[in-house]
Amino acid sequence: MANKKFKVEGMSCNHCVETIRKAVGALAGVRNVSVDLEKKEVAVDYDERRTGLELVCATINEAGFEATGL
Repeated sequence: MANKKFKVEGMSCNHCVETIRKAVGALAGVRNVSVDLEKKEVAVDYDERRTGLELVCATINEAGFEATGL
């Protein structure tokens, strides 16, 4: 299991938090998604054999936000 934090721009409310949590949480191998609206960070626990950082980042971006790795 690995953990990665992303800086995410464009989040402004709890609906944004839930949108990201659901989108990333639906990826294969993702165990936990923690979204901190105040810090504009998303932490993801995931199985490196089942998903990659590029896919997590792309999923956040496709949901309408701008993610960059920390």
